[in-house]
Amino acid sequence: MEELFKKAVKHNEEMKKSPDSVPWKLDQPHPQPYYTYNGSKQAWESAEPKPRQQANNAPGIARLALLSWNIDFMLPFAKERMNAALDHLNGLTSKLPSSTAAVIFLQECLVEDLGTIGEKGWVRDKFNMTDVDDSNWASGYYGTTTLVDRRLDITSCFRVHYEKTGMERDGLFVDVLLGSSQPKTIRLCNTHLESLALDPPFRPAQMQVVAKYLHADCIGGALAAGDFNAMQPFDRTLHSDNNLKDAYLELGGKEDSDEGYTWGQQAATSLRRMFGCSRMDKVYFTGNLKLHSFERFGADIQVTGKKEVDEIIALGFEKPWITDHLGIVAEVEVD
Repeated sequence: MEELFKKAVKHNEEMKKSPDSVPWKLDQPHPQPYYTYNGSKQAWESAEPKPRQQANNAPGIARLALLSWNIDFMLPFAKERMNAALDHLNGLTSKLPSSTAAVIFLQECLVEDLGTIGEKGWVRDKFNMTDVDDSNWASGYYGTTTLVDRRLDITSCFRVHYEKTGMERDGLFVDVLLGSSQPKTIRLCNTHLESLALDPPFRPAQMQVVAKYLHADCIGGALAAGDFNAMQPFDRTLHSDNNLKDAYLELGGKEDSDEGYTWGQQAATSLRRMFGCSRMDKVYFTGNLKLHSFERFGADIQVTGKKEVDEIIALGFEKPWITDHLGIVAEVEVD
């Protein structure tokens, strides 16, 4: 695993985009299109967010299920692992009632993962995608992407590339209309906060940037979710430090408990022995939202091909898991 990590870091450094070659300014919103699938043309087409006054709320939808999952970008067999992840996500979202919209956050996506996601029939039929290539990532290697229920009008889509990052991290924001009687603008932020225990740390500054846009005056409610890489004492108060609520804690969850851990159970055995388990993945929220539930998902999802199984086991894993993270899902309703 150490060699894999070194290789990934080296490759990301090689694929990092020059500051002179990108159109965005750090810590500032940079608008981007989203993509909707055109069945007659059999292609994903760029679409621009609708102005608030032109948008129509989907009738009867007041609830949102927000799913977030980090699919390890370092392991081999990216397509096979993403296929397994997508099959699981399809099963989860298919069980939702029609009155609940789904939004899916993915972190550590490779460019080839975007193609894998976009070729799925259920994704084409039910979701819009924020990305079909790496044009809005600071890295040409990996990044985040969001799938938004096609029934929800998107009124804004933008990224904020963090100034304080050595790993090309950002916040991907999407505004949607939600609420059956009086629709409100709900802002959703997909973010992968800085990895590792750095000194000085970057995660506090990154979450401050996220919170600034979650607390914007025009927003009725907001959620941020993703791999927050929470592994140090200050990570436990990043929500309260920024006037946000932690969904897991709000529903009675406890720190340092097996019920809350999202990383470690499926890590390489040597890493689990070294670092233990932790609650890296979180959902923060604010505004006029009622939190109904928070759960983990994705435990024990594995690749099945013999070659894939053998190679992943050989890397030091107990089982051929598709990723080292569990997913998380929060269900909210406009209050």
